[in-house]
Amino acid sequence: MGTQNTRTQTKTRARRRPRWAALAAAAAVTLGTGLVAAPPTHAAEDPVEVVVDGDDVRAENVNGLTYKGLGVLSCNSTTNLLMDYKAEHPERYWQLVRVLFGGGNPLVNHVKVEMGSDTNTSTGADPATMRTRDELADASRSPGFQLAADAKTVNPKLKVSILRWEMPRWVQLEWNKGTGTDEMYRWYKETILDVHEKYGYMIDYVDPDKNETRTPDIPFVKWYKNAVVNDTDFADERYGIPARAREAVARAYHRIKIVASDENNTLNMGPAMLSDADLFGIVDAAGYHYTTEDRREGAVDSPTYLPYTKLATGDNTYGQDKEVWYSEGTGSFGYTDYRVNNTEGPDGASTGIGGVQSALDIANRLVKSYANSKRTHYIFQPAIGSFYEGAQYSHKELVSARDPWSGHLHYDAALYVMQQFTGFARTGWENDTNTAGIWRTVPEASYSGVSGTENLDGSNGAPSYMTLADPGKKDFSTVVVNDSDQPKTYRIKAENLRLGRDRTMEVWETRAADAGQRYDANFKRLADEIGPGADGAYTYTVKPRSITTLTTLDRSADASTKQRLPESGERTVLDTDGSGKRGDTRDTYLYADDFAYEEEGRVKVGRTLQPYLASRGNQPRYMVDQTGAWEVGGDGVLYQYMDQSMKDTGAWNRNTPNTTVGDFRWENYKASVDVSFPDPDGGLAALGVRQQKGMSISDAAYNLRIGPDGAWTFYEYGTARAQGEVAAAGGYRLAVEAKGAQVTAYVDGEAVAVYDDPTPQTEGRVKLGSDFHRTGFDNLKVETIDGYTPYAGAQLDNMDSAIAYEGAWSRKASLGDAMDWYRSTSTSATAGASFTVPFRGTGVDVIGGNDGSAVLDVYVDGELVARDSKTAVADKRLATYTLRGLPEGKHRVRFVLKSGTLVLDAFNTFSASRTAGGRADTAPVRRALAETAAPERGAYTAASWDVFARAAAAAKSAVAGRAGLDTVGAEQLASRLRTAYEQLVRKEDAAR
Repeated sequence: MGTQNTRTQTKTRARRRPRWAALAAAAAVTLGTGLVAAPPTHAAEDPVEVVVDGDDVRAENVNGLTYKGLGVLSCNSTTNLLMDYKAEHPERYWQLVRVLFGGGNPLVNHVKVEMGSDTNTSTGADPATMRTRDELADASRSPGFQLAADAKTVNPKLKVSILRWEMPRWVQLEWNKGTGTDEMYRWYKETILDVHEKYGYMIDYVDPDKNETRTPDIPFVKWYKNAVVNDTDFADERYGIPARAREAVARAYHRIKIVASDENNTLNMGPAMLSDADLFGIVDAAGYHYTTEDRREGAVDSPTYLPYTKLATGDNTYGQDKEVWYSEGTGSFGYTDYRVNNTEGPDGASTGIGGVQSALDIANRLVKSYANSKRTHYIFQPAIGSFYEGAQYSHKELVSARDPWSGHLHYDAALYVMQQFTGFARTGWENDTNTAGIWRTVPEASYSGVSGTENLDGSNGAPSYMTLADPGKKDFSTVVVNDSDQPKTYRIKAENLRLGRDRTMEVWETRAADAGQRYDANFKRLADEIGPGADGAYTYTVKPRSITTLTTLDRSADASTKQRLPESGERTVLDTDGSGKRGDTRDTYLYADDFAYEEEGRVKVGRTLQPYLASRGNQPRYMVDQTGAWEVGGDGVLYQYMDQSMKDTGAWNRNTPNTTVGDFRWENYKASVDVSFPDPDGGLAALGVRQQKGMSISDAAYNLRIGPDGAWTFYEYGTARAQGEVAAAGGYRLAVEAKGAQVTAYVDGEAVAVYDDPTPQTEGRVKLGSDFHRTGFDNLKVETIDGYTPYAGAQLDNMDSAIAYEGAWSRKASLGDAMDWYRSTSTSATAGASFTVPFRGTGVDVIGGNDGSAVLDVYVDGELVARDSKTAVADKRLATYTLRGLPEGKHRVRFVLKSGTLVLDAFNTFSASRTAGGRADTAPVRRALAETAAPERGAYTAASWDVFARAAAAAKSAVAGRAGLDTVGAEQLASRLRTAYEQLVRKEDAAR
């Protein structure tokens, strides 16, 4: 039995009135709710009946039911490194733009920019376009506006919207008094006009209210719209608009639409619009976050019962339809190519590309948010993850772009899943004459019964499908999501449609690979072509853990539909020459930045070429700001500008200013930088090393801070380990050297503190920090240390298919922690459980948050080299066990759990190919050989002797000058030799 049509039988719709103010006089009428009843309860083997009726395709509904597809949100540092991709690997950047925004069926039709205030509002800080009342707006500081300009080169119809969360202090001070409407408006207006002058487009939508408010500011929304419509001031020289262009700019500005109110966990704007004719006319799009549901309170005809459904369908008092957006939602958590190896299915099976927070979960969000609240636009926060991992909310994107020096981009399989929607319909915004041919969603042929309201669980096997149709009723596509472990049969019957003579349906499918197949073998592939049965119904059985699009379109020969996503490329470590621009693994530099950028050429922005710094609003290379206003001044010095006059703004994560640069795989290095204090009211400068996660200067494992009075403090994270004073000065050169467990802090070349960490953090990036005073930084250098390997060459995730597991392991990807790499872990507490890591190099680190209870036996290439090895207490992203000092070459290291609990997150591997110059210090090995010399072989058991003999042979090889050995490896060889000696078992003791 098909779904029931409970909307009113009349198909007429009131045409949209040209003047929103006239709605105040709209007559009240009784209308239906647009609610679609659930399919009747049925057994899992019963087919799902779907009727696609041409009479339900509402061609006259140009706002609410037009399928707008997908959007990307640029905010709080999520797209910061994209500008570096553009400069360093323009071919990869522009390929990304084409993949996301280009083609006849664009995946993304909208860039939403959350305007920054130099404060941390999630994963980091976006710059304020106006830091003071008198400063000219500079939209080029925000990468989102430039991303939109670039996207418009391949998709001119792309929409752009803006939203604020917090605000600059000059606005905040007046806003707090209740008198800041003019200041808020000025910030918005001057930013919008600067975007237009720099990038050539007008913002399409503005949400005047605060992001994720619970109490929509309806008076200000009305005030703002009135201000936009009635603004006649476009001649002010601050705007930079040529006289000949002002009239056209004014017309475009007056057409700006309103979206409201980006609520999270509350649904108040919909009822307010239905209760207030003036507000209804003002707001063009209603958007809210992180739930698929509509509101269901009160009587059926009340404004609180299905308000968003009523807005979208036009079944409301005003007889007009409105856009309804899922205006912020997540992408797929982690990497799909890793999470397919989970054990979260029945009896420890994999859930494939499905499961909670998977690619199929996101697909179900699109379906259910439409079925339950008629939302026809989903905006990812973020679609592109272009900030350093370890910040809040890592790994929930469709594309990862975090290594601009390498050009590495990871295109997740979730993109194929999203293309199952956008690739088989004409998506976007309908034009004023309703001739663009944008496909309509069909409520009567859409439904979702999966569990949950945000993180969706489709394992219950309930139907989940969404139908899109050509407004001319010539074609349609039904997208079916089956995130269960059982196949599900659908019967789709087309009625009152003009399908033509060829009534064949193509079946396009995305699911995980079968055994023996390539990983992407079943991604967006033509699975079948079917015709209707004798009763006119198309019958198809959808495979478990898959998304399937059944379409009357003929795409079998279309090259763009078959197009595969680009390969990711190698994720090489940041290792440059002294310019910081060119890769060089032979010198003593890992990175350098003098902030002059003479080595950089011009950069393409939209359709123009601009100087490097001008193209990016003077933002420094490779830096991701966590808090503060970090910008290169005209003198070629990096300044943190957020001073006492700017600091008291809102922030989600309150920290003093800090920014991050570098590679998470850096290990042994010396970072140095010149600091200065141009603010007469004071200041503080900080330099940190080995930052792996977190968003404050204290999240650099070792950091040195100094003020203009010469007082310095050296910290391990936020704990002071040493402090002192040097002569007061206007500037200093700070340095922090980390080699193995020893960290040394320097001021002006003199060592002021040496710290031997008993439980060292061994890897991470560089941080710069200040307090809320203007502070200068220049001549940043990151250099290698003689005798030490400077970085890990590669990382393997615990879910990587190369890792072999034996025994009992729980391998989880759903609802994982953002501080775990790719939100996945593998855990065991079963003695005898093992895992094997293959790699080429000299060592491997086992990374994961652990309590130190696990005890391991370690085998290298089949031979036991360490017995009953203890693991360390380790926070997430840190090493719980390290194995170094192996001969350079291919190895397979097998770890066997003897006791305790072990949590695996990732494995970093090391190679002699980048061992720094100079010989390793083998003194610890020589001492260990002397201490363990000449035991009598025959006195000990063969098993214990074999381990000792291997350790002794490795130690002797090191003393003889084995190539590729570094000092950390030598220290470990000495430690393993002593341990093996202590573990020798006398034969008589074994016999007892």
